[in-house]
Amino acid sequence: MRRLDALLLLFAITAPATAGTVYKCSSAGGQVTYQDALCPKTQTQETLQLSDSTAAPSPAVPTPASTTAAVDNAPAPPPFVPNVPLPQLYGCVHAIDGSAYVSSNGNPQPFMAPMGVLGTIQAPLAQAYGPGGAGVSAPEVSRGKVTAGLIASNYVQVQDQCRPLSVPEICHELRDEYEKNAEKLRRAFQSDQPPLQQREDELRAQLANC
Repeated sequence: MRRLDALLLLFAITAPATAGTVYKCSSAGGQVTYQDALCPKTQTQETLQLSDSTAAPSPAVPTPASTTAAVDNAPAPPPFVPNVPLPQLYGCVHAIDGSAYVSSNGNPQPFMAPMGVLGTIQAPLAQAYGPGGAGVSAPEVSRGKVTAGLIASNYVQVQDQCRPLSVPEICHELRDEYEKNAEKLRRAFQSDQPPLQQREDELRAQLANC
């Protein structure tokens, strides 16, 4: 019986995967053979059924290399841009010539300016600075010798007038500065680029709030 089981096992291993019928052939001398064809007419034939033991192929599992390739092909994340608050800027008017400029200081220091360049004297010099006029304290005035040089040599304290800019105005100024800085960076020698590049990064971070 053990020999029969061994032969059946050997046949099951070596038989084609699609085999289902096995023929047991017994000769007159008692010799037993197993085959997938009909037995000779001189032998006793017994039919055996074998189940198909071939397992269905398991689904392919992606290898780590495939996962790595997918990660490598993924788009790179955008560069991180820190959120820097908008600076407070001020629109100022120069006290002497009335020219406009933008400053980060809304309270500039007062300074001394010659009265002759302020455009505040409407009357003739002799009348304005003569006896009884607004006058200046100088010995020449009492002697009636009022000259342009005398007026120009008298100083008064003046201060630029400033107002805070609105957010749209600040964004407009920052965009202008960014374009000018980018042009300088494009034309600069490599040794001169670091501070310009630093300013560009700062401006880009500030403009993220516009």
